[in-house]
Amino acid sequence: MSTPFPFTAVVGQDDLRLALLLNAVSPAVGGVLVRGEKGTAKSTAVRALSVLLPEVDVVAGCRFSCDPGAPDPGCPDGPHETGSGTTRPARMVELPVGASEDRLVGALDIERALAEGVKAFEPGLLADAHRGILYVDEVNLLHDHLVDLLLDAAAMGASYVEREGVSVRHAARFLLVGTMNPEEGELRPQLLDRFGLTVEVAASREPEQRVEVVRRRLAYDDDPAGFAARWADEEAAVRQRIVAARELLPSVRLGDGALRQIAATCAAFEVDGMRADIVMARTATALAAWAGRTEVLAEDVRQAALLALPHRRRRNPFDAPGLDEDKLDETLEEFSGDDDHDPDPDPDDGGPGPGGGGGQPAPDDGPQGGDTGARPEAGEDGEPQASGAGEQSAVRASEPFRTKVLSVPGIGQGAAGRRSRARTEHGRTTGARRPRGALTKLHLAATVQAAAPHQRARGRVGRGLVVRRDDLRQATREGREGNLVLFVVDASGSMAARQRMSAVKGAVVSLLLDAYQRRDKVGLVTFRGSSADVALPPTSSVDAAAARLESLPTGGRTPLAAGLLKAHDVLRVERLRDPARRALVVVVTDGRATGGPEPVVLAGRAARLFAAEGIASVVVDCESGPVRLGLAGQLAGELGGTAVTLDELRADSIAGLVKDVQRRAA
Repeated sequence: MSTPFPFTAVVGQDDLRLALLLNAVSPAVGGVLVRGEKGTAKSTAVRALSVLLPEVDVVAGCRFSCDPGAPDPGCPDGPHETGSGTTRPARMVELPVGASEDRLVGALDIERALAEGVKAFEPGLLADAHRGILYVDEVNLLHDHLVDLLLDAAAMGASYVEREGVSVRHAARFLLVGTMNPEEGELRPQLLDRFGLTVEVAASREPEQRVEVVRRRLAYDDDPAGFAARWADEEAAVRQRIVAARELLPSVRLGDGALRQIAATCAAFEVDGMRADIVMARTATALAAWAGRTEVLAEDVRQAALLALPHRRRRNPFDAPGLDEDKLDETLEEFSGDDDHDPDPDPDDGGPGPGGGGGQPAPDDGPQGGDTGARPEAGEDGEPQASGAGEQSAVRASEPFRTKVLSVPGIGQGAAGRRSRARTEHGRTTGARRPRGALTKLHLAATVQAAAPHQRARGRVGRGLVVRRDDLRQATREGREGNLVLFVVDASGSMAARQRMSAVKGAVVSLLLDAYQRRDKVGLVTFRGSSADVALPPTSSVDAAAARLESLPTGGRTPLAAGLLKAHDVLRVERLRDPARRALVVVVTDGRATGGPEPVVLAGRAARLFAAEGIASVVVDCESGPVRLGLAGQLAGELGGTAVTLDELRADSIAGLVKDVQRRAA
């Protein structure tokens, strides 16, 4: 077994280390989500923590790590008698991003269950992690249904496996730690809320600290065992402090004054639900125990808020996590005092309350840069004659709105999501087939139907059904998949009227929010002047796409053909990387094509490439004014898709919008 990097040798990252240690003291805190850029010691710190955890007593031979002092009465390997057991180190179990549901929760032998009535259960990673650490690297890339199972087990302290009327339950209490790089996509807000604490980590910008990081890493790589030995005393001291804090934890008093501060803070920052209050209370108690105190102080409440609230304030993926510390201090000061402090402050005293905005500065809705006036919309003949001529600085997007559902026709087999129909492991049952490999979802009726004609030949006696492997049938299910939504945005002079460009950006941001909720990948291609650019390659990070869109300037001619060809090239490359993920191309334009020889003809040829390959597409028609040329509709026809106006894109619009963006003849 390799020697892990010592926890106490990690340079900096004070918040990360504190959050991990608090969960080691009190696993009821609910785990840690570590967010940060690559190369910031996220995984190193988590793996190092496992060495510091005290050893655990387990029942000898129990695959579910039952405590011999209080064995689980429902343990599948039980019943166990209370008594002595054996001691082993606490485990750290890693959950791979590509793990199956059976690997996570365990698997039942369905064939034996049907034929013999035996609950033959093979434990999964949740059982292995019981009374230890369950670590999920890149948790934001984990399939949603696995995240749901994982967090449900963490919340209930038990794992349940239900298969065709056969049920197995076992204890699953563990310290849950997830790490993620926000550039690769966000977790849904309701899943963020299930992590007790969150920490933002970043590489230090101090040269001396960076030098020390490199020095220690090189020393560890040269001699891991020797390096660990030099930190053995510090490691032993922290291990002993964890044990002492665990013993002190039941004696820590959380007074009414501290509880009022916790409740007031959660109310002031407008977090949803009551989980934040509970997590803050547990965290503040663990902080006091870690400091060797039996009383929770205001400083514990403040630190608990900084760890437990930032990720619970996010309303959409474009909100930056964090807290306004000045507002936090004001709230704590207002509700400071003894336990007899009046819990109902005067509503006229200017204290924080609903509508406080969560501590984030109000957005500046004014124009950005030096161009403060709206200019008339440039027509095709009035566009600047050179790339970059007449360029306007970026404008802010208008307020986003809920969009109509756009989906890809047919049935796919891509990654689980919420946009288009697909054959998935989860969803409604649509049929049955012979299993390919291990059986995961039994179709009971089809299995019985396959086995029934052979019962006499197999010598069936009594009520039991004689089932063989060839009789088993896998249920085929239909659910939803996530797609690649590729935005192709016209940033030319004909789109440059500031009010219209703000509305266009607002529409694209709205579609990005929809893509986030439906678990899509997104990409962004822009075209203006004489060329097209990939502003954002396909990614799961919709907030990165929104940031690129926000800074997008406009001006120049309209190289529509270049934009379409660039998008076609992006899709070609992405098909090689992820062939199962289907694409939806959203072209945001007024349909004009200028610049170069025969721009309209070239744009038509480029569009017909998408139609020939059956790529689903929709054109968001941005043309405005009393006289409209209908060019976007013509473009949609050549793409083989459909065109919608900005008004029709709204979910509350009275105009109908066909959900399938491409219709093909049967």
